[in-house]
Amino acid sequence: MKLFNKALTLVFTAALISCGGKEEKKKDGFQYDERSKDTETATQPKKEDGVSEVIITGDDLMKFNLKEIKVKAGDKVRLTLKHIGKLDKNVMGHNFVLLAQDADLIDFATKAATAKKTDFIPEGSENDVIAHTKIIGGGETDVIEFEAPEKGTYQFLCSFPGHYAMMQGKFIVE
Repeated sequence: MKLFNKALTLVFTAALISCGGKEEKKKDGFQYDERSKDTETATQPKKEDGVSEVIITGDDLMKFNLKEIKVKAGDKVRLTLKHIGKLDKNVMGHNFVLLAQDADLIDFATKAATAKKTDFIPEGSENDVIAHTKIIGGGETDVIEFEAPEKGTYQFLCSFPGHYAMMQGKFIVE
């Protein structure tokens, strides 16, 4: 029995270490990782001159710091994507893609994986995409502006090949 308890303790400890002891908090419409190195990302979006400012980061571990973003319908959104890692965009590129409500995330991501020439936004997907940034690498930033769509829940992702599995979230329009 002692051996079983030791094994169970080791498995539990390994599982806790592998997830990094991650603790996520939800605040002001955002869900964010407490361990974020970029403290700006853990703040509520600022609304200035009728523009909702959203800052989202991606890193070398294929993680966005935000899992959920909330804005008001019709608001102008200025979204800043920051790559806080060090790897080049050819190895660990990130983008932010906001999908239309009826778009299938997995289908889109599968098509995007082969669309390198168009920054991993598949040709013919204009009806599936509301807004997107360009692909950026470590230390780079891209800013986009768009009007928040009608009320509802939308999905966002990084469309770099394979990243969507870990880099996705909800864009909630109230």
